[in-house]
Amino acid sequence: MGVALTRAAQWTGPARLKDTPANEALVRAVAAFVEQLGSRHPREAECVFQEPLRWRTALGASDFQTEYDISGPTVQSRERDEAGRPLLHLSPPDVSVLTFSQLSELLQVAENKKLEEVRACLEANRDPLVQILGPEIEQKDMPSELKSRLLALLQQLDSDLLRLSIEHVSPNAKKSSEALKSEVELLWTFCGDENLLKSVKYTSDYVFPNGCRSPPWRQVHGDICHLLVQPYDIEVLHITCSISGVFLNMGVTQEGAEESMYDRRGDLYEGLVSLLAATSPHFAKNVSRQDFTVLEDSSSTQNNPHVESVDTGNCGQAQRPDEHREKNVHEKARQWLGPNKPGCTKKLEPSSKWSKLGLSSPKWEAEKKKKMRKTPQPDVRRKTNFSGSSLHGQSTQRIKTTSDDFSESSSESEEDEELTERRTETNSDLPSEYWQIQKLVKYMKWGNQTATVIVLCALRDFNLAQETCQLAIRDAGGLEVLLNLLGTEEVKCMIGSLMILKEISRNSQNSKAIADLGGLQTMVDILDSPNKDLKCLAAETIANVAKFRKDRRSVRKHGGISRLVELLDCVPDPSPSTLQKQRDVEVARCGALALWSCSKSTKNKEAVRRAGAIPLLARLLKSPHENMLIPVVATLQECASEPSYRVAIQTEGMIEDLVKNLSRENQELQMHCASAIFKCAQDKRTRDLVQQYGGLEPLVSLLSHSENKQLLAASTGAIWKCSLSMENVAKFEEYNTLEILVKLLTNQPEEVLVNVAGALGEFARKPANRVTINNCGGIPPLVNLLTGTNQALLVNVTCALGACASESKCMGTIDSLDGVRLLWSLLKNPNPDVQASAAWAICPCIENAKDAGEMVRSFVGGLELIVNLLKSSHLEVLTSVCAAIGNIAKDKENLAIITDHRVVPMLAKLTHTNDDTLRRYLAGAVEHCCTWGTNCAMFGEEGAVAPLVRYLKSTDPAVHQATALALYQLSKDPNNCINMYENGVVKPLVDMMGSTDEVLQEAAARCVRNIRLLALANEKARYG
Repeated sequence: MGVALTRAAQWTGPARLKDTPANEALVRAVAAFVEQLGSRHPREAECVFQEPLRWRTALGASDFQTEYDISGPTVQSRERDEAGRPLLHLSPPDVSVLTFSQLSELLQVAENKKLEEVRACLEANRDPLVQILGPEIEQKDMPSELKSRLLALLQQLDSDLLRLSIEHVSPNAKKSSEALKSEVELLWTFCGDENLLKSVKYTSDYVFPNGCRSPPWRQVHGDICHLLVQPYDIEVLHITCSISGVFLNMGVTQEGAEESMYDRRGDLYEGLVSLLAATSPHFAKNVSRQDFTVLEDSSSTQNNPHVESVDTGNCGQAQRPDEHREKNVHEKARQWLGPNKPGCTKKLEPSSKWSKLGLSSPKWEAEKKKKMRKTPQPDVRRKTNFSGSSLHGQSTQRIKTTSDDFSESSSESEEDEELTERRTETNSDLPSEYWQIQKLVKYMKWGNQTATVIVLCALRDFNLAQETCQLAIRDAGGLEVLLNLLGTEEVKCMIGSLMILKEISRNSQNSKAIADLGGLQTMVDILDSPNKDLKCLAAETIANVAKFRKDRRSVRKHGGISRLVELLDCVPDPSPSTLQKQRDVEVARCGALALWSCSKSTKNKEAVRRAGAIPLLARLLKSPHENMLIPVVATLQECASEPSYRVAIQTEGMIEDLVKNLSRENQELQMHCASAIFKCAQDKRTRDLVQQYGGLEPLVSLLSHSENKQLLAASTGAIWKCSLSMENVAKFEEYNTLEILVKLLTNQPEEVLVNVAGALGEFARKPANRVTINNCGGIPPLVNLLTGTNQALLVNVTCALGACASESKCMGTIDSLDGVRLLWSLLKNPNPDVQASAAWAICPCIENAKDAGEMVRSFVGGLELIVNLLKSSHLEVLTSVCAAIGNIAKDKENLAIITDHRVVPMLAKLTHTNDDTLRRYLAGAVEHCCTWGTNCAMFGEEGAVAPLVRYLKSTDPAVHQATALALYQLSKDPNNCINMYENGVVKPLVDMMGSTDEVLQEAAARCVRNIRLLALANEKARYG
């Protein structure tokens, strides 16, 4: 918002945000801020805007729930401002919002469309701060403390958005800023000299962490810094240095100038020297007379783009550029640019950037040869003398400003950039193999068929697993040649090319380059070849290349999935008798490898299933060869995330084979088998099959491999899912699984902890296991995990602690470790699953704590927090919070407090639900809340009685019992009795009086009694 929205955001036209990663990150950050503001700063979220935010929405009246006033397509919030305006008003397609609280609730209603809503809001409200806080924001004079705090929060958001936008340009800006800094420092050495420049100054002294000096809203446009350069012959030049190049601006003298002053004036140049030479004739005339040198530090020599060292001798220590600026011009010229110093052994040449200007001349070449003849020693320092005529012809070269030159591909991954940077650092000391491979690739380009085959064989002799060798082939243009060979009909050349491509495609840069050159389509076509060696090599190479989403999509679009599935058509043989059968097995193995890589995309999984891969994979799963089983099982476990595959794995009888392979020695195979069971064991039938085939004990035995974290995560996940069946829990107890799992609660990665906590939660459903967990010391590490941030881990830990809290001894341990407070704090977590699981865990804690009422009151703001969660739109959160409120309300003091926080109208709003689970716990909360003051009458006034009567039509006996108890409490108010009678409560209650449930019987009878007593009193009053 603010500066970030007006300057950092990228717009197309006056009212549309560009579809860029930076804008997407900005929209996500604004959405997250709005969603979290209500829970973290509830008072500020209720602050009414000066003017409403209006935009065109995709939401309709059907998206909103009953807490809004809905009239046809129009929706209004029940809350209004002092002027009587609804805080939210929807008249499709227009919506207006007056508080962040209502905006947050609207985003919750939007669910998957919330980012589109935020984008539409930002596009329609280009200056939201003025609409929110009023024109006083310009004078920074807020009329209230509340608005001042809200302004501070919005300013912090503004800073965060700017920082987020900068992150999208920081990697390239850092490299460019370092090069630019070196160029500026070089120009500083010539400042004050009458032959060149008067001064070179930055407009800002502050340097950001990415090396830039431009303000953040200019960095998002690629600006690095702004300079003021004073030549001798013209006025001050206002220069902008950016990632794209160097250009003159409209006159930026200090940062924070008007936006128009940053606009480009004139052409774009490659460097400062190019621009100065083209702009200042005096500079262009005299620059050729200057000498060049470098800092003697080797790291500076490698990284400074202005100088190139051609020898590695030692030289006297040079002064830093800042030290040069402190000395007078003549002394500087003697010490920095003077003739050869004694003992200096480093050869120096003009930098590549200056050479590109065409500054070197035949005169310099002649002088260099003359010096070489006179001085045979290799450690003589050279002095360069440039020709002015050469400068005049070349200095005005300008670089093209096409997008191809300066824009970066958004598809480049961070991994690719890191590899490129690492390659740059090692480029100065390449091994001899690098140059040998480059020569061979040149021979392969120009040689005939025989020479090509010889070169391919020679390349195979190198260690192609080394990154240097892999990149040498790519740098010499070898990838294009190797891919072109795949289009020939020479089988030997094709096999040799694929052998090399298979090895070098393990490098992510090479695999991406192969895909960009269209290599995947060529290799997919090779899968139709009758030559099985070609099929194998092509499939293995596809497996290496299809690591990125777009490459997997490319395989599918070119028909590669069905062809790879055809390769699986092989009958596994324990001992292939012929070479032909051995090749068939190898073809199937390679096909499974490629499918493993491709099946990481959801659409590819469906394509694999439609191609008929499931029965073929089931057949290969019976293979005795581990190298075959690993890709087959890996493919199955990747696809097992889809329900259709889980059913097929069960019906095709693959569970037995997966269990059998758990007992093999290969840990990678064990890991994939356990992972497949983990994903499939959601279904009870699968869990029963795992037990039937004896898979529980092997899973427990895998827990001993604590050093293999991937295997540990897979095995603990399988144990967790299998323990969903209580029969399996009993089996696990025989193998002492619980004690082993408790030991795994410390010093493990999060993926292991998630599964361990989930399994402990299932084990703790048995009372004896809760005691075991406590005796083994499992409660303290579980409580410690409540301070983490992993959402899945928090859900499982809270479930486990909630189950343990049902045991009084465990509850005592949890309370002594301050575990209840930590559970309560998780109610502030933005994830609704965490909120719900924390609320469920709080229920047994309140039930079993010694002084539950006092404990709950000791949590500052805790009761208000849990009551406010009744505004949530998440069904499980509402259910769990109602259950917790039912327990809290058993203490009269706490009930009085939550009554003051308007718990009665909030509960009344929820009574229109159709979910039986929510009905059950909501009725329980109503029952207990009726016991304080006038709450009973207030429920009737809020319209809660009639919906509760309809609960009696439910088929769930638990709902009947809870509703009858609530109706009995409500029947103590005469008006509620009349309302119940009018809604037909008597007949179902009379029927329930004959139930076998004694609690239900008594509650129904008492409610009918109260209604009857009121009727008798009315008759007596009327007739005497």
